[in-house]
Amino acid sequence: MQITELDCPTHEALYRVADEATGLTGYIAIHSTLRGPAAGGLRFRSYGSEAEAIADVLKLSRGMTYKNAAAGLPLGGGKAVIIGNPATGKTRALLRAFGEAIQSLGGRYWTAEDMGMTAADMEVLAETTRFVAGRPGRSGDPSPATALGVFKGMQVALRHAAGSADLAGRTVAVQGLGNVGRALAGMLAAAGAKLIVADLDRERVADAHRAWAAEAAGVANIHLRTADIFAPCAIGGILNADTIPGLGARIVAGSANNQLATPEDGARLAGRGVLYAPDYLINCGGVVSVAAEILDIADREAWLAEKLDTMAGLLDRVLARARATGRSPADIADEIVEEDALGRAA
Repeated sequence: MQITELDCPTHEALYRVADEATGLTGYIAIHSTLRGPAAGGLRFRSYGSEAEAIADVLKLSRGMTYKNAAAGLPLGGGKAVIIGNPATGKTRALLRAFGEAIQSLGGRYWTAEDMGMTAADMEVLAETTRFVAGRPGRSGDPSPATALGVFKGMQVALRHAAGSADLAGRTVAVQGLGNVGRALAGMLAAAGAKLIVADLDRERVADAHRAWAAEAAGVANIHLRTADIFAPCAIGGILNADTIPGLGARIVAGSANNQLATPEDGARLAGRGVLYAPDYLINCGGVVSVAAEILDIADREAWLAEKLDTMAGLLDRVLARARATGRSPADIADEIVEEDALGRAA
């Protein structure tokens, strides 16, 4: 096992983790421990290069600092990635090796489930580190909590854009039917929304059609479909100079992290009259669920409900200030979180 700390002026620490015996190559980024130990999920993904993996883990860990602060959690921001195909490259030995790397940081970073990982994988990590949450029988899969937060965020955004939070009869285009996207689609269907869905896995799309009469669309062009809400629930960077001009929805509210490809894209959305619910606000349910395990909260359901109500209030405040000032909700969200929870140290 080789753990190398790399120079990274924007973050408190960046570590490259490599283990020749298991084929492990990954990174752990600690953006901030201003509010407490850094917390954020572990992503297992096929990156095009190590540089791409580094860029992702740095951006994601910064987002966790803001997400955890916005949720009022006594936690900082961190993230980890493993480079590889989770379907073919994930082994018990590799996960145990990565757990050893996390343990070596002495609690500065707590991990949990993210893309390409499962609650069962967290159990394997727990064999070599105690700084892991989201385990079966404890807080478990955070996806339903994440989806619930996005659903509540959609209701706030819809009230601002249309005067009513009622989703019945509204059309929502959901890009990505992974654990969160599918859970969200189920909640929307139960609320009476009409669904347009897209996923690289055709069986997931077919299942959504069978379950909720969802209409199918292509992953690359679902953002063009006419809808009340576009919900990116897959990869980040989907909102950019190429996609924003063609958006077919007047609201963007989804679970994907880092939906804006660049800071300028928030202003692009505002310029088009598209209301954007900042991703790290409305997708905070998962980390709140995980935090309940980290912090040993007794009544986790009440804790989650309280935190999601706080999130909804913060989003309402963000959207009201954005409307009054004509600025992007993304910029306003950062501004309020820095004012209220982080100070300028972020």
